[in-house]
Amino acid sequence: MTLRPSPSNLCRSAGCTLTGALSVTTHVCDAITVVHGPAGCTHHNFSLLHATSLDNDHVSLPPLVSTGLSETDVIFGGEGALDHTLDQVIARDPGAVFVLSTCIVDTIGDDVGMVCGSKAGVPVIVVPTAGFLGGSFQTGVNNALVALAGLAEPATGNGRVNIIGEKNLEYEVDENFAEVSRLLTLLGLSVNVRFVHDVTTRQIASLGAAWLNVLRDPSLIPVGEHLRERFGTPYIPGYPVGISGTIAFLESVAGASGIDPRHALDEEHALRQETLDDFADIAGLGVSFFPHPPDPEGGRVAQDIAQALRLDITSTGRPVPVPVTPP
Repeated sequence: MTLRPSPSNLCRSAGCTLTGALSVTTHVCDAITVVHGPAGCTHHNFSLLHATSLDNDHVSLPPLVSTGLSETDVIFGGEGALDHTLDQVIARDPGAVFVLSTCIVDTIGDDVGMVCGSKAGVPVIVVPTAGFLGGSFQTGVNNALVALAGLAEPATGNGRVNIIGEKNLEYEVDENFAEVSRLLTLLGLSVNVRFVHDVTTRQIASLGAAWLNVLRDPSLIPVGEHLRERFGTPYIPGYPVGISGTIAFLESVAGASGIDPRHALDEEHALRQETLDDFADIAGLGVSFFPHPPDPEGGRVAQDIAQALRLDITSTGRPVPVPVTPP
C-alpha cells in the first residue's frame, strides 16, 4: 500500500477541510468564526485568507478567534477553553458565531455540540471540519454551506436566484459573478443571495425565498440537494463554462424558471458575434496552451475559444496560459 502518494495524484481540492470551511464562514460580514484548536491552525489560515484578500485588492482581516488549546487542554479536554472563548465572542454581539473544530479536537473527543448548544443570545453554529476523518477542502466548503443554511427562514418565492458556493479564494470570483449576473439579467432575473460571499446573516435568512439556485460547479451538488429538500428550490449544477456553455446555461435557467428564452438567446448570439468580429484580424494565427497538458476542463474551454476565433493549435504556436478553474 502506498502511504505517501505522489502529489500528482492528488486533487486540487483535496486540501484542509478547515480551510475550505473558513473560505465560506469568513465571508459572513457580521459573524465571527471560532477555530477550536491550537493557535497555529488559526494563524496559518488567517495568513492565507489575509494574503488572498490583499491579492484581490481587498484589504480585510478575517474575523477569526482561536480557543488556543494548550498541551494541558489536549490531555484533559478542551471544552472549558471553548466555553470561555464563546462567552467572550458572544459578548461582542455578532450576528452569528460559527465554531469549526480542528483534527486534534475530534481526536481527543471534545463534545463541541454540547458546549455550543448551551449558549444563548446569538446563533452558535457548529461546522464539522475534522479533515483527517476523510474530508477535503471541498468537504469543508460543502459542510459550511449546509450548516449556514440553518440561518435561513421559511419564505415564499420572490422570483430571484441564489448563487451558491462561489470560490472565494479564486482571483476571478467577482468577474465570474458579474458575468453570471449579466446572463441572468437577459432573462429578467436578479440575484437574491450570494451564498456565501460578503453577505450578512440577515441576507442569508432570505435564502429559501429564491426560485432557483445556481451552483458554482457540480462539486456542490450535495449542497444543492440539501437546499432542494429543505426549501423545494431547484438548482442548476454549475456556471456556464466556455462559449458553448453560455447558451446551454441560458436555456437551462429559463427552463427551470418557466421563462421564454428566445429574446435572451438572440441578444447573446448577437453579442458573441460582435465580440468575435473584434478579433477577426488574428484568425489563422498559431497558439499553444500551457501548462501542457492543461487542466481537462480548462483545455476544453481553450479549444472552444480557439475554434471560435479560427486559431490554429500547434506545438510551436504562441503560448497562451490556461486557467486552472475556467470561467
